Amino acid sequence: MKLSENSASAGLVVGCILFGLGSIIVAHLPIGAYAIAFWRLAVASVIFLILARLFRQRFPRSSQARRCALIAGLFLAFDLALWHESIYAVGPGISTLLNSLQIFWLSAIGFMLYRERQTPLQLFSMLLATLGVVLIGSPEFSHNGNALWGFTSGVLSGLCLALSMVFVRKTHEAEPTPIFPLMLLISIGGIITLIAPMLLLDTGKILPTTWQQVGWILVYGAVMQCLAWGLIAYSIPMLSLSLTGLLLLTEPVAALIIDTFLLGKNINTLQWLGAACTLTAIYLGSLKKSK
Repeated sequence: MKLSENSASAGLVVGCILFGLGSIIVAHLPIGAYAIAFWRLAVASVIFLILARLFRQRFPRSSQARRCALIAGLFLAFDLALWHESIYAVGPGISTLLNSLQIFWLSAIGFMLYRERQTPLQLFSMLLATLGVVLIGSPEFSHNGNALWGFTSGVLSGLCLALSMVFVRKTHEAEPTPIFPLMLLISIGGIITLIAPMLLLDTGKILPTTWQQVGWILVYGAVMQCLAWGLIAYSIPMLSLSLTGLLLLTEPVAALIIDTFLLGKNINTLQWLGAACTLTAIYLGSLKKSK
């Protein structure tokens, strides 16, 4: 394996772990799910604007490309907000695992919009993922009154993430767009989307109340939205898709470990078995794209 591939693998793993660590910040900040998503994108937009100016990357001239990027931000906004809701309801580990099911939403969208055929391996991975979610959920529903909303919001966050990726693709189809202007437009689309639900649903939980909370919001926006995403975006083109799919599993695995050993959530043997089934299914699902 070449040095660049080693570096890309390490960068992807670090990016995924940093992304998983963001769930700890969300779990401990007394700010609403939509509000924390708003501040995350607001911090990131300032950073991406500075980087776009610094590297002199131009914004797309195509109105369709700009529109698709803003729509990608709309879906990313709901992805983040629903993921935050799921974190509050069932914890960072399970919520991140459910969010990772976006690969199956992407397969469904590819089948419906782009007529991408499903392989037997892909269909098997979907059944395995369903089994895994059932194994994870059965103990959780027995003692957690918020489990239904936690699982629903977690799965829907994966759908929104998949739709955001589809519109990122459509942006590039309309006009190839440099990374910093693209991420800035996505952030702006998300910020605009989150204003109304934040004001309606997060009343009294919109603003940080201490400088420490302000600091954690800055870390969440700069590290998780900019640095972690940057490492992932840098690394993926340098690796095979099968290896990428395997390494991306470090994000939900890291979140499960954080949930268990740092946040003290009781995840029993049956749930760990379900997590293993779901992680295996996600990896098998990623193999279809390497064809």
